[in-house]
Amino acid sequence: MMDLLEIILSTGFWAATIRIVSPLIFGTLGELICERAGVLNLGIEGIMTIGAMAGWMWVYQGGDLWGGVIFAATVGGIFGFLHAIFTVHLGLSQHVTGIGITLFGSSLSYFVYRMLLPSATTPPKIVPFQTYKIPYLSDLPVIGEAVFSQTPLTYLALLFVPIVWYMLQRTPVGLAVRMAGENPVAVEAQGINVLAVRTGAVVVGSALMAIGGAFITMSAFDAFFFGMINGRGWICVALVIFASWRPGKAFLGAMLFAGLEAFQVRAQQITGASIIPYQFYLMLPYILSIVAMVFMARKAKYPHALLVPFRRGERV
Repeated sequence: MMDLLEIILSTGFWAATIRIVSPLIFGTLGELICERAGVLNLGIEGIMTIGAMAGWMWVYQGGDLWGGVIFAATVGGIFGFLHAIFTVHLGLSQHVTGIGITLFGSSLSYFVYRMLLPSATTPPKIVPFQTYKIPYLSDLPVIGEAVFSQTPLTYLALLFVPIVWYMLQRTPVGLAVRMAGENPVAVEAQGINVLAVRTGAVVVGSALMAIGGAFITMSAFDAFFFGMINGRGWICVALVIFASWRPGKAFLGAMLFAGLEAFQVRAQQITGASIIPYQFYLMLPYILSIVAMVFMARKAKYPHALLVPFRRGERV
């Protein structure tokens, strides 16, 4: 028990938690923006995959790291626009379209990878983002190494939490996005194009999801390989529900999952597989996260127009 407590109190545990939470922040905030506008984006898994491949491939082909991030976001935005065409403008099923985007994005990623690197037997590597210690702040005890000794993309992820909150809660654009997911008829009565608002939200949200994927190949790792997203997109969808569609709570939920993920890796090293099978530790973050989300989801107030197609002149 003392060993497990030492894990939680260690600086390395919190530093790992911040690293693990970074792609989840991008993905969760992206999904949250989509859903606040009334569009469920189940294409997130595929968009994160194509973002991971696009950003990595840009750098592997000779581009710079930040150019890779921008390229990944652009590709993600294109997939978001495709999703918006089918769901927002044509009013097709958001569930079916999202699953289709996930399958398309994942398959296209692997196809392009094999087309450009047909003879690669092991994943080629790039030089990823390096750790940047923020002067003075990184010298603080515990929090300095855990928070202020990370890669630039991690700082960007943490910065996006208050930015998205401010945008949704304190700006006219955010109000339009929220009302598009709550009462699109009222938005239309104000002379605002609901379809444009929803489309823009899905494009921006999908771009953030793709950056989350790019983080994995350009900051957490230095290569792209099949299956590396490993269900993080679905976790982000669940985190949005856990957070009741609020950026601050979404961050806390993502920290909970990331902390459990970091904990299980270190707990395995202490107890060993001879006492408890390693599969137990692998499933621990998911089981505890699901339990927490079930209790939180019971009180969640979802956007009233979520999943409801909008057609001009019709009432929701």
